[in-house]
Amino acid sequence: MRVYEKEFDIALNGWGSSPLDKFKTGVVAHAKEREVPIRAAITMTDSSRARCEIGFVTDIWPDRAGLFKDIFGIRQRQWEDETSFNVALIVPTGIGCEIGGHAGDAGAVAKLVGECCDRLITHPNVVNASDINALPGNGLYVEGSTLSRLLLGTIRLKSVRSNRVLVIIEKHQDERFIDAAINSVNGAIATYGMKCPAVVILDPPLDTKAIFTQTGSAAGSIEGLEGLFAVLDAHKGTYDAVALTSVIDVPDSWHEDYFKSGGEMVNPWGGVEAMLTHAVSLAYDLPVAHAPMMDSRKVEEMDPGRVDSRMAAEAVSLTFINCLLEGLHRSPQVVRADTGPGMPASLGVENVSCLVIPDGCIGLPTLAALEQGIPVIAVQENRNRMQNDLGTLPWPDGQFWQVENYLEACGLLLAMNAGLDPRSVRRPLASVRLQEEAARHGKREQQVT
Repeated sequence: MRVYEKEFDIALNGWGSSPLDKFKTGVVAHAKEREVPIRAAITMTDSSRARCEIGFVTDIWPDRAGLFKDIFGIRQRQWEDETSFNVALIVPTGIGCEIGGHAGDAGAVAKLVGECCDRLITHPNVVNASDINALPGNGLYVEGSTLSRLLLGTIRLKSVRSNRVLVIIEKHQDERFIDAAINSVNGAIATYGMKCPAVVILDPPLDTKAIFTQTGSAAGSIEGLEGLFAVLDAHKGTYDAVALTSVIDVPDSWHEDYFKSGGEMVNPWGGVEAMLTHAVSLAYDLPVAHAPMMDSRKVEEMDPGRVDSRMAAEAVSLTFINCLLEGLHRSPQVVRADTGPGMPASLGVENVSCLVIPDGCIGLPTLAALEQGIPVIAVQENRNRMQNDLGTLPWPDGQFWQVENYLEACGLLLAMNAGLDPRSVRRPLASVRLQEEAARHGKREQQVT
């Protein structure tokens, strides 16, 4: 099985009544036989077209043709549970976000937003910082494709006390890096009691390469998923979550270029990491996270000097794996949506009160929120590679909000939680619009001109 990304345009000419359907139709039209989409984003739009970057898996085993779920499938929510206020916070991986584009540098944002809600639903890219995990106490650590499916309504999340975390370490030519990863696992067991049924060395290793797309976003390709899936099958029933660490092939110069860029270079590893975890999560319905392994001692011994603060957590780590072990330790389990909203300690699309995203991001979470009637807050200060005007989507009045920064976003969240129309605390304050309608015999009279 192979995973790779394709770039293509789909005709737009207006979004129509269902942008999600239009997106799906365009992607399916460009998919070849035996290609299954696993990750999807619209990176640029104008009046006539939308530029798409789509991750596909192909060469799927014949007996597993239905292994990967439909990423565009939707179950329309019929109601909203207003007994709690729960926020989904997303910072997409690999698009060069000013906040959250590097080593967990959106962690402070996650803690801030977490103070404005009962539960924060977020994904590894927001809070993973190598040896540090910045997930707030009320946070749910959810793999990216799982979060998309939550918003689409096709799965629910079930809270857990703890997970049995299967750790898969790619075979490395230098035993030092395998030993360092195992030490990290043992440290997690010793410090916060993580359950680890096994550490498995994946041999032969995956063939994972990182690339940049034409828009400058990070993506890549993965070969050899069969070996990884064989390990997951062999250990079925012994684990609840999966931690992966493997080498991602990049030119040697990228390591130094990245740390010397002052935060201007897009993190090249994140895009293909997301493609890998999406593939595993969609196939197995499990919490999954990935950490890159050092390529060699040459890379390890490189002196990055004093780096941009957003990269500092990466500059001082050897394994990058502790953050995901801590996150997976209590990551919620994935259950089918038809399990029912009455399932104890479960959360579905009916429980999501708002989605917060960087401005310009059009992907499955944004389109799902639009379809589900979930308010969306777009943060303009979190600049990124996406070139989309979110205001052109067919939002009903009051569903879409653009704010300058996350501090303003939190004020908006507090107003929503309090049941206030956010416009009531701004000035000038608009008056209600008076509509005069003539009624005759209990029916509305339509005036013809």
